[in-house]
Amino acid sequence: MKVCVEDIKFDERGLVPVVVQDASTRKVLTLAYMNEESLRRTLSTAKTWFWSRSRAQLWHKGAISGHKQRVVCVRVDCDGDALVVLVEPAGPACHTNEFSCFHNELEGADYKNGDVEAQFNLGRALQELHSAIESRRRERPAGSYTAYLFDQGLDKILKKVGEESTETVIAAKNGDNGALVAETADLLYHLVVMLVERGVSLDTVGSELMRRKGERSGK
Repeated sequence: MKVCVEDIKFDERGLVPVVVQDASTRKVLTLAYMNEESLRRTLSTAKTWFWSRSRAQLWHKGAISGHKQRVVCVRVDCDGDALVVLVEPAGPACHTNEFSCFHNELEGADYKNGDVEAQFNLGRALQELHSAIESRRRERPAGSYTAYLFDQGLDKILKKVGEESTETVIAAKNGDNGALVAETADLLYHLVVMLVERGVSLDTVGSELMRRKGERSGK
């Protein structure tokens, strides 16, 4: 259902809470607030604008840092008093230079599901890696190995993919699972660098895998 700006239930201060998520990974990047003007600017520019409660003024994400967020979709909750904004981030969301503002874990809880990081979904991890590598390609920060690979070009990247493939085969042949895991991670990283350089998304690869799955199940 389509909802108009006029239907949004702003609070007594004229604000509505906004959860900003990475459109690719669905990872929560930040929690911010919008008033009607910042919401309309967000919609008209396809870039995130917020209302700073501490400074009492509008602020455009990335205006100073360059880490702007391209808006993919804005969703409204069932009560009309909260928003989710899906974005393609051009760098870290947090002022501390962390990818997400939610990078600290609260102590004291007796979690029953174990270590969240240990249960991290591989697909989600690859999507976050893809986003981070895309950011390095755009920004080319000094001292970044990823930026170095992009500066060297496709031939260098392909050479590294070949080297890591060989090292992964050797690790598997030697029966050292610890080395195999490490080499596989290195290979996946360089494969994602290659995909970013060639402009291929993980979703495209995923669609091909699903197509093949359908073909196999039909045989």
